[in-house]
Amino acid sequence: MLDIIAYSILNGVLYGMLLFMMSSGLTLIFGMMGVLNFAHASFYMLGAYFAYTVGLATGFWIALFLAPILVGIVGAGVEKYGLRRVHQFGHVPELLFTFGLAYVIEELVALFWGTVPVPYDMPGILDFTAFSMAGLDYSAFKVFILAISVLMFAGLWLLIKKTRAGLIIQGSLSRPDMVSALGHNVPMVFTLVFAFGCALAGLGGVVGGIQFVTDPGMAFMMGPIVFVVVVLGGLGSVPGALIASLLIGILQTFFLSINFSLADSIGTLGIEDSGFFGVLWHMETTRLAPVLPFLLLVLTLIFRPRGILGKREA
Repeated sequence: MLDIIAYSILNGVLYGMLLFMMSSGLTLIFGMMGVLNFAHASFYMLGAYFAYTVGLATGFWIALFLAPILVGIVGAGVEKYGLRRVHQFGHVPELLFTFGLAYVIEELVALFWGTVPVPYDMPGILDFTAFSMAGLDYSAFKVFILAISVLMFAGLWLLIKKTRAGLIIQGSLSRPDMVSALGHNVPMVFTLVFAFGCALAGLGGVVGGIQFVTDPGMAFMMGPIVFVVVVLGGLGSVPGALIASLLIGILQTFFLSINFSLADSIGTLGIEDSGFFGVLWHMETTRLAPVLPFLLLVLTLIFRPRGILGKREA
């Protein structure tokens, strides 16, 4: 039993780190630019498809570097020629623009790559068992995903907190006039931040497309959960996004792996299996797992609207 729990936690950490790879770029974009990009998961999808296409010609390892760069270039074009033009009209036009962009990207992907999943497989060099636990194998590719996600978090933290570029980025959001007076091109800074955030989503797609599935519906499958992670962790907080990702990943995987209900664990306590609370009390965790992130979102908005590590507005 303990081995199963440990294996479930390990899988939960893996899923959580994949969520962080997808949500970190969105957190960075919102924290530095104040833009909530509804098309962010679409750039995650583009990363998977670009890696699949480039990998057919060059192999996985070159695609691992080229695909996020290509996604970043697309993101830079979107910010410069689209988002920048609607930014002057406020946040609602920005949301509408990115919301529509998500549908455009989905249709373009279906047009060029088709509507069925593509055979995007893991590289042969990582297709072996790293170790076994509870009679189940843990592949080397999963260990590779964990390593990439940890390096991503460390790099982001160092970039934001310990580099001159991070200071310029933060200053461009809070005091763009002062940053511009110091000789920095603020619009270019915003373009680079948006492109970098999209590239991070693309990197998540490179490995996530292999771990899950690469099809035109992958963006809308993961998009809502990514926004839950960003809100739960605190808008603009990269460490908060990491904590929220791990929390959702571990809880959701645990609920799917170990099937129980409150009635089985604590007892019925005189609660009948009827009515809303009765049904909830007797409901098995496997049925609760899909809606668990959204339950956490509702509870967060009620009791701590700024999120786990979000800062209260002045």
